[in-house]
Amino acid sequence: MVIRQEPFKIIVAGKGGVGKTTVSASLAIMLAKRGHRVVALDTDSVPNLALSLGIPPEEASRITPLVENTELVEERTGARPGGGWGLLFTLTPRVDDILDRYGVEARHGVRLVVVGGITKPGEGCLCPSIALAKAFLAHVFRSFEGVVIVDSEAGAEVFGRGLAEYFDLMVAVSEPTVRSLSITRRLIELARGLSVKRFVVLLNKVKDELAAKKLYEKVMGDLGVPVFTAPYDPVLEEYESRGLSVADLPDDSELFLALSSLVSYIESLVKGEGRRV
Repeated sequence: MVIRQEPFKIIVAGKGGVGKTTVSASLAIMLAKRGHRVVALDTDSVPNLALSLGIPPEEASRITPLVENTELVEERTGARPGGGWGLLFTLTPRVDDILDRYGVEARHGVRLVVVGGITKPGEGCLCPSIALAKAFLAHVFRSFEGVVIVDSEAGAEVFGRGLAEYFDLMVAVSEPTVRSLSITRRLIELARGLSVKRFVVLLNKVKDELAAKKLYEKVMGDLGVPVFTAPYDPVLEEYESRGLSVADLPDDSELFLALSSLVSYIESLVKGEGRRV
């Protein structure tokens, strides 16, 4: 009897500046190190997950997001982006080879695809690009046998993209402030209107864990969402100032140790998604 691993889909969401990309990269790396197949998808309109995953800057700068790859978009949809309204193009382009052909091998075995932003000003001119990106995402969400981690656009943009309803888990990243927690609460309330299965809150950049959890209880405690914490890590800041990244941190770094309980929680959920075929 074979156990087939159903795709386990995680979206990392939060307002700008909370450390969403750092968390996305950390979870991808830690799960990969624990033996999981991991694909990371950068759907931010200003993508920088590649750097956090340890891809050298000169290589990262050469990655063209799918939505900006005009030749690929035209080849697969039959229309060139930027052609204006009235374009005729397929809404079901071939995408089954994109992960292998356009994915980049990051550190620790994580596979990265930079999708780019799906919602942009004047998106009517980008409809072929959007069709390709959404078809690719739907394919990965349906067929990848492992963990899919999506670093999303900051704020509530994800809810207008037709993405959030696909996910098994939302990791809502927040700083331990009233404003950040209030936005995080709103994100979870919006996602509950879709069919996201589960939620956790990650309080990031925490300097006083007790005070952070008290504030969380005051602002969000009634939602009944599990909460995890990660510290403000000066070592990571120092690494980044030297051109290093999350991927360079040792296993016993303060950040990785703090995130280990969240990763174990995710693993317990992943195990429940396997099925015999």
